[in-house]
Amino acid sequence: MHLPPLIEGRLLRRYQRFLADVALPDGRVVTAHTPNTGRMEGLTRPGSRVWLRDSHNPRRKYRYSWVLVEARPGVLVGIDTALSNRLVREGIENGTIAALQGYRGIRQEVPYGRERSRIDLLLTDGPGGQCFVEVKNVTLVENGIAYFPDAITERGRKHLRELAHQVQRGHRGVVFFCVQRADARRFHPADHIDPRYGETLREVIAQGVETLAYRARVGVEEISLDRPLAVEV
Repeated sequence: MHLPPLIEGRLLRRYQRFLADVALPDGRVVTAHTPNTGRMEGLTRPGSRVWLRDSHNPRRKYRYSWVLVEARPGVLVGIDTALSNRLVREGIENGTIAALQGYRGIRQEVPYGRERSRIDLLLTDGPGGQCFVEVKNVTLVENGIAYFPDAITERGRKHLRELAHQVQRGHRGVVFFCVQRADARRFHPADHIDPRYGETLREVIAQGVETLAYRARVGVEEISLDRPLAVEV
């Protein structure tokens, strides 16, 4: 996935979940939208190098959006959760994600389920009927282990239950952990942050929900899925 030209700056602070103040090279300080509701552990240190997308839309309340941050020297992290869905769709369409091949149709943000959810990707016209893919953006990596979630998430548990229900109905259900950084070697549920999410994940796996995790190569000009990670639950 090619990115539009990004503007480098230095993070001053992140606050109110969706806002960040950034100092630009020309001396201006701008407030950027932060498209990530998580805690972003380790990614919000003042002085960190960040990259913003300029919407060039004067009507927007916040013209800039935060896209990348340098977690440590040479390690860029994609913090825009919306990019994960695009990365996974791209990985399906170009054949990178071998486990999700064989479907002729793909739809996004389709309403479904008993708990009023929307599935990120619905794959159709393939082996065994439909495949429901819930994509989770992962930014937390410690000692080579990628963790999700980085904050307590009741919504995430709801999504797992919805996938399990689709499996009971005879479809495939997949939770896909998209790690937008290249320093991960394997994936674990973050039991030390939200033990109930990890418990629910193990329950739905036992019911037939599949798990996939891929890490991405992240650059200022391009982000793409790199390789699968072992999922250890």
